[in-house]
Amino acid sequence: MPRLAFLFLAAAAGQAAPCIHATADCTEFVTLAGGPSRSLVYRTYSLDTRNDTITRALIIVHGTNRDADNYFRSAVAAAFLGDALENTVVIVPRIASSDRGCQDKLAPNEVSYSCGGSDSWRSGGVATSNDKLTSFDFMDEILRKLARKQAFPNLRSIVIAGHSAGGQYVTRYEMSNRVHETLGIPISYVVANPSSYAWLDTTRPAHAEEGAPITFRNFGDGRNCTTFDKWPYGMEQRTGYASKLSDDQLKHQLASRPTTYLLGEIDILPLGGFDSSCPAMAQGPTRRARGEAFGKLVTEKYGAKHSTVIVHLCGHNARCMFTSEEAMPVLFPKN
Repeated sequence: MPRLAFLFLAAAAGQAAPCIHATADCTEFVTLAGGPSRSLVYRTYSLDTRNDTITRALIIVHGTNRDADNYFRSAVAAAFLGDALENTVVIVPRIASSDRGCQDKLAPNEVSYSCGGSDSWRSGGVATSNDKLTSFDFMDEILRKLARKQAFPNLRSIVIAGHSAGGQYVTRYEMSNRVHETLGIPISYVVANPSSYAWLDTTRPAHAEEGAPITFRNFGDGRNCTTFDKWPYGMEQRTGYASKLSDDQLKHQLASRPTTYLLGEIDILPLGGFDSSCPAMAQGPTRRARGEAFGKLVTEKYGAKHSTVIVHLCGHNARCMFTSEEAMPVLFPKN
């Protein structure tokens, strides 16, 4: 349906039109842990007002710059291309930080999450402004709000996606969250172009010629790369949200939950905050190589029914990835 026609019909029926601009009008705060702590989201529809037309939710997590406004523009563009603006609530959380090099301006009581390190917001780290909250608790609360029948009685699916640092967030949230099976609404995950993964064992991809089949072997340089298997690159010494579950629980949850690895065909250059540390390089030389290897590991060794989708002609660019033809059926599954 043409956008102007949809807006006219929505107004005639008393239905709220989607809020599509990255301005304050399209934001609201999500209260955490009973308040007063709170975090901001951009969204196309209110999360508290009853909306019978919504059947899907798409949550997209921003990258390392925490530019939720830019990601909201890309998410809205994706929903437009997917003909999903009228039946999908699009949400982009702002995981803000004023900690150690991150200089986000915070509203009163807005939570500041850890900027970097092993306990950062990318991996469910404890907030710097509230030691009872982690960045993954923020996502938990968004999901609980979506599951309330008072607001979205006809919601039938939720997709959580993230690009770059947001892809790191989503892959680690997928394996460690404890709300997936409790909401009564199917949730799927889209992991796009992260620089690293939480590897499930002490193997790593064996170096091979370009185009050769991916194989794995025990990592042989642990003496020089002592952090290769430490969280968030591996299972050891986990902190924050993920520390509450055992290794076996994390592996089971990862394998059992629907996930797509969305990888840019030409995301093969060390650009855009590429992680060149030794534990990251142990997972592969490029973001694409790391994603293909991790996808193969979890499907072949751990029995996951995950999919790896290569997005043609896309590099390390969220707008390109999320508005591609390959992304549409993944971000907007048929209900």
